[in-house]
Amino acid sequence: MSDNRLNPNSAGRPKDMAKRHLILEAAKTLFLSKGFASTSMDAVAGLAGVSKLTVYSHFTDKETLFSAAIMAKCSEQLPELFFELPAGAPIDSVLLNIGRGFYTLINSEESLNLHRLMMTLGSQDPKLSQIFFEAGPQRVVLEMERLLSKIHHTGELQIEKPLNAAEHFFCLIKGGPNFRLLYGYGEPLSAEAGEAHVRDVVGIFMRAYRPD
Repeated sequence: MSDNRLNPNSAGRPKDMAKRHLILEAAKTLFLSKGFASTSMDAVAGLAGVSKLTVYSHFTDKETLFSAAIMAKCSEQLPELFFELPAGAPIDSVLLNIGRGFYTLINSEESLNLHRLMMTLGSQDPKLSQIFFEAGPQRVVLEMERLLSKIHHTGELQIEKPLNAAEHFFCLIKGGPNFRLLYGYGEPLSAEAGEAHVRDVVGIFMRAYRPD
């Protein structure tokens, strides 16, 4: 069976969420260590301890599995809850929580390896770049855009272009530290330095969008 075709016998089979989790964990491990082209659905099934039929009952093809694995990795450290605006919560505290989660995510070894992998794969197959961007970075930016729109309507910050502001926020969080790590230059910031970096970014962001 091709890695890119759904087994017709899998339609309608009940989906076991525990097995789905095992499949996603196996997919993340293999995609990061072997790359997209060298990871087969057979290999994912073997590492997960399930049948290939079970893999196809959860994910129709390898591209869908790749997308879901990226989304799962992002959700591990940046759940949707972080993008909520609890009543009465200080805006800077909300932004700090998001900034910390994003900083931890992008500087994790798995995330760095995934970005390095996509730098290679993107030039070979633009479709994979699209899958990666839509499942990971774009999803995070759109969630942030939604949150910033809510903040704008509270009047506490004046954010007339929330999409641009979301991109600016995350680019500032990435900054020089993440850029150096992507190229394997230098060591990660200490916990104290990382926290200071995130606090600096939030401070800059708050000053930039605070109403006159």
